[in-house]
Amino acid sequence: MTPDFAKGDGLVPAIIQHARTGEVLMLGYMDEAALAKTRESGLVTFFSRSKQRLWTKGETSGDTLALVDLKIDCDNDTLLVRALPAGPTCHTGTTSCFGNEVVPSLGFLAELDALVASRHAERPEGSYTTTLFEGGIRRIAQKVGEEGVETALAAVAQDDDALIGEAADLVFHLMVALRARGIGFEAVATKLASRHR
Repeated sequence: MTPDFAKGDGLVPAIIQHARTGEVLMLGYMDEAALAKTRESGLVTFFSRSKQRLWTKGETSGDTLALVDLKIDCDNDTLLVRALPAGPTCHTGTTSCFGNEVVPSLGFLAELDALVASRHAERPEGSYTTTLFEGGIRRIAQKVGEEGVETALAAVAQDDDALIGEAADLVFHLMVALRARGIGFEAVATKLASRHR
């Protein structure tokens, strides 16, 4: 589908969203050529109203936005561009043009899952996560069990901070166990969403 560029005198707003966390990163404008270049190159490209030319995000800074997918809204006049940023999105150095505090709190789980995946692939020396992966799935499963018991005990006999801490440990070790089996945490979210529907 192609947006209706005529509605906005040849331009449509393009809302850029972090493909993993859901964070709104910025707003830009695209014309037909910018949209075509984005699709062709895989890098998000805008029509710069101030420069009056096409502008690929990161063309000078290197802080690009790698295209994941595009969606057009119900009125066919706005784009939602899901992308993965390489570096800060804003020229001020923040992750978003709306500041650093706009990441949905649950969006951090996607960042953590990506970090666990990179630890699995790269196995950096000195990393606790590397130690877990090197110990194998049985050791990881044992840690999940231990953290599950500690979370249950904290729910019954400790304060909220202790419960939150133990639950965080459980979720982290569960992510590691999933990744050891080649499964991302997103699969769990997808399963929960399918059960809800």
